[in-house]
Amino acid sequence: MRDLVAGIRYLGRGQRWVAQHGRWWGFGLIPALIALVLYAGVLTALALWSGDLAAWATPFADGWGEPWQGLLRGVFVALLFAGGLTLSVLTFTAVTLLIGDPFYESLSRAVEESEGHCPPDPDRPLWQEIWIALRDSVHVLLRAAGFGVLLFFLGFVPFLGQTVIPAIGFCVSGFFLAVELTSVAMQRREVPVRERLRLLRGRKGLAVGFGTPVVLLFLIPFVAVVLMPGAVAGATLLVRDLVPDGTEPAPDRDEPAAGPDRAGDPPHGRSAAGAPSGQQGPGAPYGGAPGQPGARGGFGPAPAPFPPNQGQPQAPRYPYPPSGPESSAGRPPAGR
Repeated sequence: MRDLVAGIRYLGRGQRWVAQHGRWWGFGLIPALIALVLYAGVLTALALWSGDLAAWATPFADGWGEPWQGLLRGVFVALLFAGGLTLSVLTFTAVTLLIGDPFYESLSRAVEESEGHCPPDPDRPLWQEIWIALRDSVHVLLRAAGFGVLLFFLGFVPFLGQTVIPAIGFCVSGFFLAVELTSVAMQRREVPVRERLRLLRGRKGLAVGFGTPVVLLFLIPFVAVVLMPGAVAGATLLVRDLVPDGTEPAPDRDEPAAGPDRAGDPPHGRSAAGAPSGQQGPGAPYGGAPGQPGARGGFGPAPAPFPPNQGQPQAPRYPYPPSGPESSAGRPPAGR
């Protein structure tokens, strides 16, 4: 339940962000308006031809009397149009993101920069970015279509088909819509589509809480266009918390990789128990891990901390010879 509420909050945060940045809201409307015109034409054609499609799909009912023939074909038309609306909600996001890839990439980057750190964009040409987005969208839509076909036939089950199945259908649609909306920020982090699905399956409540309200709101005419920029902004904020490691700078590749050297030698870049202070193994740089005493950056080994590290006997490094009986007794010879 906590994840469900958190998903709804991300949607609200995204809408609030674009409301505070009106220029980006208007910028994000352009691809949504183009997609709206395309889908309005398709849904209008489906409404006009749904009766003929129902008669073509149910030839066995031609000899039935009334009211059974009209009831069957009426249910078929209702389910067909409901399936078309659900599919349009899912594909509207995918097509809008595909049309507006440069628009929403810029919008998502602006959201991340306003929140702090923005991961660098992958070094790929625009055509390759569009191809990856198209390929990933087809992958997600095929999975969603499989669930859609199953739910379509379950809709004929008495009582369950009119109560439970539509609720499940909205939740399934919301999950896959969340996958689509998070694709912009996920692609920037170079997270593959199967890994995205795995991450969101692990937080189903978060994905359903974010995507299902969007599905319900997108069913209202023209609302999808108005809410699309805020949905992309909210999905970007969700990804920042879902994949926190993606917002941190990549490690320095010049650092030596950890791994064993010769038999008995400690790995490069790691301190070994019993190793002399200021050395980490043959060929390894002087000093410890970054930010620790003896870190790389100076010349030669750093002075040993006081008291000296535990390990092999080591000559203490006093600036002046100590006085007293300890100067000649109980002290190991220097250099051992």
